[in-house]
Amino acid sequence: MIHETAIVSKNAKIGNNVKIGPNCVISDDVIIGENCEIANGVIIDNGARIANNVRIFSYASISTEPQDLKYAGEKTEVYIGENTVIREFATINRATTHSWKTIVGKNCLIMTYCHIAHDCVVGDNVIMSNATQLGGHVNIEDWVILGGVTKVHQFCSVGKHSMVGADVKIVKDVPPFTLVGRNPAQLEGINKVGLRRRGFSEEVVKAIDRFYFDLVFSGKANKDVLASYNDSKHTEIQDCVKFIRESKRGIHR
Repeated sequence: MIHETAIVSKNAKIGNNVKIGPNCVISDDVIIGENCEIANGVIIDNGARIANNVRIFSYASISTEPQDLKYAGEKTEVYIGENTVIREFATINRATTHSWKTIVGKNCLIMTYCHIAHDCVVGDNVIMSNATQLGGHVNIEDWVILGGVTKVHQFCSVGKHSMVGADVKIVKDVPPFTLVGRNPAQLEGINKVGLRRRGFSEEVVKAIDRFYFDLVFSGKANKDVLASYNDSKHTEIQDCVKFIRESKRGIHR
């Protein structure tokens, strides 16, 4: 299951039924779970923690040093969740001492040439389309879809079940359940198609739509709109209010 040209450290912990292709390099402090497939030319450096059933395609680079001048060789890590697929030439850097670990959740699809920088947290069921780039300390919540060549500025957050169009530059936070597109980026509405596909009721979809209409398009002050939804019966609306109140960069409108 390990090709004769692969260089795999004897100190690495490799689970059962793992396939490692030609010319891979696996460093000492690496843990790989069961039933993983690692194609040719992949580099998995120290600090990688890879769960079961992960597939990594050719020439991806996992857990290499962060591109941060403050990094001084500290022992930090990258976590890759179960069933995640990482396509060709993607790069995922391990963390700095800010958080000590970069995290990619389970059931994610990280497409070709994507970059996930140090200290990022990518949730579950996330799709990052080709050549999407995440700066350091970015937080991507569950069920997010990022269009091809999306750029996300460091320290930004993208809320759950949102979708960002192709070639968009994100410099503020993207609130949950929304669609963001264009350059400069702007909120275009809510992700109705995605929400319906994932089983959200029409009542909840309409409630989310009404909330963002009041917040963005009604001309009312943010604080007044948020206050009026404090006691919403929908937990989804409460999540939106919490996300916006805790945003440190402000949201795209």
